[in-house]
Amino acid sequence: MSEQWYNRKWVIASYHIVFWALFFAAPFIFRPDMKSGKLIFKAADYTGFYYLHFLNSFIRLLLFYVNAYILIPKLIYRKKNIEYILALVAALAILLIWDRFFFHLFINKTDHRIWNFFVFNLLPISFILISSSAYRMITDRVAERARIKEKETENLKTELSFLRSQVSPHFMFNVLNNMVALARKKSDDLEPSLIKLSSLLRYMLYETDEDKVLLEKEIEYLQSYIDLQRQRFGKKIKIVANFPEIENSYSIEPMLLIPFVENAFKHGTGMITDAQIDINLLIEDGKLQFSVRNRSGFLIDEPKDKTSGIGLNNVKRRLNLLYGKSHLLEINNQDGWFTVFLQLNLH
Repeated sequence: MSEQWYNRKWVIASYHIVFWALFFAAPFIFRPDMKSGKLIFKAADYTGFYYLHFLNSFIRLLLFYVNAYILIPKLIYRKKNIEYILALVAALAILLIWDRFFFHLFINKTDHRIWNFFVFNLLPISFILISSSAYRMITDRVAERARIKEKETENLKTELSFLRSQVSPHFMFNVLNNMVALARKKSDDLEPSLIKLSSLLRYMLYETDEDKVLLEKEIEYLQSYIDLQRQRFGKKIKIVANFPEIENSYSIEPMLLIPFVENAFKHGTGMITDAQIDINLLIEDGKLQFSVRNRSGFLIDEPKDKTSGIGLNNVKRRLNLLYGKSHLLEINNQDGWFTVFLQLNLH
């Protein structure tokens, strides 16, 4: 996920620069036309106060970042509240000494009074501390959310990679069994079958590492798998597969459709009368409609091997992770047919 513009470092730095520029310039921006009876003070009379404000503002700037980056994480986050209060008292004492020193340095017409220090500084210092604390806590919360989001993203990638890899063993068992059968028969189909298997492995190993692949590649993979199964079963099973020519360069998550086809060959063959598998893919208005159906048996308490059901459970999990509610998956077992229908938005 790309970084939001307002979280970029240069934007955040700009916020700080503008804030402190306004803070330092406040006396000049909001300079009043002060009067004392009939006497209007000259601008030169305020020069010492401007110097004092500038130096005090510099100390407040330091207090802002010391509080944000040292006191809050090292004391407040560790629940050392008493130590934090003592640190603030010490900081206030340092500010008082600083203010008294520069007051006498720049202003000679009046005496420095501790009460005046608190009157003119308590509110700005409180504002600085509150702003600094809020800034630190909000920054930490945003960073924590970003960290959690990144962790979720990494976990999602890891889980998707794991789920994708689960497809391979089931597929390999079927294809290798087919190779063994052809080798035993010393069939001439063995060599082209091995070449086809080699292309499938190349696709699985090198092209499915991407988040998405061209839909044409996925369809070629399905077609090659079906061709290998045709060689394996021959006339024992009727296989009908319809794939359209792809006009647009649509993309899809790799190895997303094959589990439905694998499941059909796994459970739609064997001791089933008039075994038949129908596979149809249609693209309409940017939506992929994929259906697979096979004749199902009626055996009660049919024993299942350890890999039974891995394919469909796998693809359901992947669809939920990748598409959430933006996909439609229907699975039915009626009238002797087991049917799977999937609809995806390809945009």
